Amino acid sequence: MAPQDAFLKQWAPARAAWANGQKVERLIGYDTSPSDSRRHAHAAGLDDPLFQCRYPLREWNWTRDRCIARIEAAGLPVPPKSSCFFCGAIRPDEVRALPAWCLRLIVLIEARAEPRLRTVEGLWRRSTRTRPGRITDFIRAERLLPEAEIDAIRRDAPTDLIRFQDAASIVPIAERPTMEEWIASFNAGLMEAA
Repeated sequence: MAPQDAFLKQWAPARAAWANGQKVERLIGYDTSPSDSRRHAHAAGLDDPLFQCRYPLREWNWTRDRCIARIEAAGLPVPPKSSCFFCGAIRPDEVRALPAWCLRLIVLIEARAEPRLRTVEGLWRRSTRTRPGRITDFIRAERLLPEAEIDAIRRDAPTDLIRFQDAASIVPIAERPTMEEWIASFNAGLMEAA
């Protein structure tokens, strides 16, 4: 939630609420299934001076199956999962099902973070019997991306991203290129090289 928190700390309505001694209400989608109940038990014990968390699905006593039924009843497609593709809780079979552009971004995220990691190996934190600590190692072992592409991302993309961010920081905000533009360029460049 760090990126959300960073955004909210600059968002005028949130700043106004805090200036008036109020907390910003955050809605979190934990349902009443066993895995989300464990996450809720951990999160419920945290006291945040800036945010008041609510869990509407838990208030309604909805399980994951009830959520799926409601989505289907609305005639909408049921998403394969509700977390981000770079979530540390992603399972190996879910990584295997990701499109190449998601795999590339996972490799980039881990490569960019690697110089600062001290207590974890990567997004999966630490190696276990069933998977490595770095999703990049899994992507390589499973041949989900070509080795040369993984090596190129790890070697070139982190410094290219830093140069982009440094250059963008001196451009007025209204004219600043977006991260979305850099990511599109990142993927296009890799697709051309592949």
